[in-house]
Amino acid sequence: MMFTLGPTTQQNYPEIPKLPLHLHKNHTPKLLLLCFPFLRFFAMPPTLSLTLAHYLALLLVLLIVVVEAHLPANGIAGEFPTFREAPAFRNGRECRNRAHGESVFHIAMTLDATYLRGSIAGVFSVLQHTSCPENVVFHFIATTHRRAELRNIITTTFPYLAFHLYHFNANLVRGKISYSIRRALDQPLNYARMYLADLLPANVRRIIYFDSDLIVVDDVAKLWKIDLHARVLGAPEYCHANFTNYFTHRFWSNPSYAASFNGRDACYFNTGVMVIDLWKWREGRYTEKLESWMRIQKRNRIYELGSLPPFLLVFAGDVERVGHRWNQHGLGGDNLEGLCRDLHPGPVSLLHWSGKGKPWLRIDSKKPCPLDSLWAPYDLFRHSFSLFSDS
Repeated sequence: MMFTLGPTTQQNYPEIPKLPLHLHKNHTPKLLLLCFPFLRFFAMPPTLSLTLAHYLALLLVLLIVVVEAHLPANGIAGEFPTFREAPAFRNGRECRNRAHGESVFHIAMTLDATYLRGSIAGVFSVLQHTSCPENVVFHFIATTHRRAELRNIITTTFPYLAFHLYHFNANLVRGKISYSIRRALDQPLNYARMYLADLLPANVRRIIYFDSDLIVVDDVAKLWKIDLHARVLGAPEYCHANFTNYFTHRFWSNPSYAASFNGRDACYFNTGVMVIDLWKWREGRYTEKLESWMRIQKRNRIYELGSLPPFLLVFAGDVERVGHRWNQHGLGGDNLEGLCRDLHPGPVSLLHWSGKGKPWLRIDSKKPCPLDSLWAPYDLFRHSFSLFSDS
């Protein structure tokens, strides 16, 4: 559209062009929404001369663009996104009835506004690839008082899903958490995995714990059926990682702390994918052991990485080894920059975007990494109507 600096007798004014802006209805304050009917009036005065009204209208549009660009696609922080209903998945003929307790697979995940989009994608991926989807029971954990809203989201997105929703009391860990290198690692819900034995019913003997930034591309029954032998916990181990980097100099320079690994062939493992025997966990009082290290951390700063180091201190060297295919982790890059990464060599059953970069955020910012395209088919996020969309 052309503007001139002098009067004109032109009467057929062109239409205001549509802007390439995707504005979520929940992002824009009501005052700005009330201003939209006046934009056309300001932009089409009796002449095409630039007036103060033009500048005000343009500044208003620019303000909206800036505000929208800095808000997440799933709404203002604290709001829950909405999702499309997932297709119904039914058991194959080989599946036993869920009434037989040994045929049920229990999976635990956390739910919150920030990671809900990832959690929904993770659930969808599990159901799509397992041979007995009706035998999967999800155990969701949340800290928010808005659990009724979360329950409604899960029910409307997965009408046939068997699930339970538990409240995690953030006060259990709030006084024990020390700051880490990334704020997301300091959230109380990140520590809920330590309290699964307390949260879940006593009749649930085994649980698979999944982070909210992963998708499963294989039958989860294979992971469920691994033999833990006498161990409490099973997970993929990565013994090539430099184990000393997960703790501070203060830890390694303290003989009593360093001696905690004596007699153990300790290897790094990622706590975003774990198979846990809850009965043995309760018998061994492992929650108390993890809390003990958290209290030491508050006094002496012996590590930097949230809930992971306590698990390493308690379990490393005594983990039932699971194939690496069940945690192709690190796809979110490191904890500082979140750069793109490639898959590790070998077969893949689970893709895990651990690290700072999350696929839904990179996709929404139009800066996806190549592997984010593997996550996108499981994204059930319902994109809202755009007032400025070309479609």
